[in-house]
Formats: sequence, C-alpha cells, structure tokens
Amino acid sequence: MARARVKGIFEPIALAMGRVGLTPDALTLIGFAITVAGAVLVALEQWTIGGFVIFVGGVFDMFDGTLARATGKASRLGAFMDSVFDRAGEAIVYVAIVTGAVLAGHERVPVLAAAAMAGAFMVSYVRAKAEGLGFTAGTGMAAVGLMPREIRLIILSVGLVLTDAPGIKALEYALGIIVIGAVITVIQRIVHVRRQARRQALESITTTTQPASETGATEKQ
Repeated sequence: MARARVKGIFEPIALAMGRVGLTPDALTLIGFAITVAGAVLVALEQWTIGGFVIFVGGVFDMFDGTLARATGKASRLGAFMDSVFDRAGEAIVYVAIVTGAVLAGHERVPVLAAAAMAGAFMVSYVRAKAEGLGFTAGTGMAAVGLMPREIRLIILSVGLVLTDAPGIKALEYALGIIVIGAVITVIQRIVHVRRQARRQALESITTTTQPASETGATEKQ
C-alpha cells in the first residue's frame, strides 16, 4: 500500500517528463548520475546537501518504471537495467555514508550503514529469487513488506538532511530504522512465498486427483 501511494504521487510528474521527450531509460541514467553526485557529497561530509541530492536522484529513478508502464514502453530489458542501476546506486550511497562517517570519526554509523545495506540487498534478493522461481511475478512482490526501496529512500534522505542540524544521531536513527524495517520486510516476503508455494502445491494435488476421481466414477457407470 505504501509503495502504491508513493507511485501514485509521482505518476503525473513522470508523464510530464515523458511529454518533454525523456524516455524511461534516460530517466534511469539521469537518476543514477544524480545519486552518484549526492553520494560524493556525502563522502565529503556534506550531509545535508548530499541527502537532498540523493533524494532527487532516487525520485528520478522512481519515474522510469512509472513512465514505462504508463506509456506502454515497459520491457524486460528496461526492468533489468532499472534493477541493476537501483542496486548500484544504493550500494554507492551506503559506501559513501561509511566513507564520510569514517572521515568524521563516527564509530556507529559505518556499522549501521553496512547493516542497512545488507538488509536492503536482502530485500531485493528475496524478491528477485522469488520472481525467478515463478512466485509473485511482475510487480507483485515489490508491494509486499514494510520497507520497499521508496520508503528506505525517504527515511535515509531525511536522516542525511538532518545530520548537519541535530547531529549524527539523526542518521543513526534513520539507518537503525532501515535495518529493522528491512529485516521485517525480508521475513514478510519469505512468509508470502511460503504461503504461495503451499497454495500452488494444494492446487497441483487437486488438479492431479480430480481427473482420477472422475475416471473412477465413469468406470462405475
């Protein structure tokens, strides 16, 4: 539900970008480039401006899939490229946070950032593996769980933007929330896949036993 609301907010903007000639692939590359620029700022301890730039890059990246679906240009290659650049951008941001925190002499932030990155990648991996095995195809799995990428982006951006004001605690809290939320999301997605697997198994048993029952009834007649 949270993912759907976020997507709904950005869809009109994505369509406006499409009207000025931008393609989904172009939005993917623009979003990635902006994210890298924000990560460089964070690594240089420019937390607030870096967090703002990272948020803008993430928003651009959200537009690509929305624009592709809204204009009928969605493709498997586009989805593949989107996922690859999503993971690359997210990894670069967390590495930048670790770099900036180490340079600033913060001890807890690098550990939290590493844990947050691991959690975020597990969320994505569970989805990719499930869909690769035929569970919840399409965008179904993306809507499962407490902490999809859009929510992580908002929380992390807020933590970075507030770091220069209240202090590094804002970033620590943001990373901690992401870690906890990512773990919960992974569990939710595993449970979702297990339930779907059980339903598919029951449907398979029903399908195989029903013809046998019908055959037996016909022979008796």
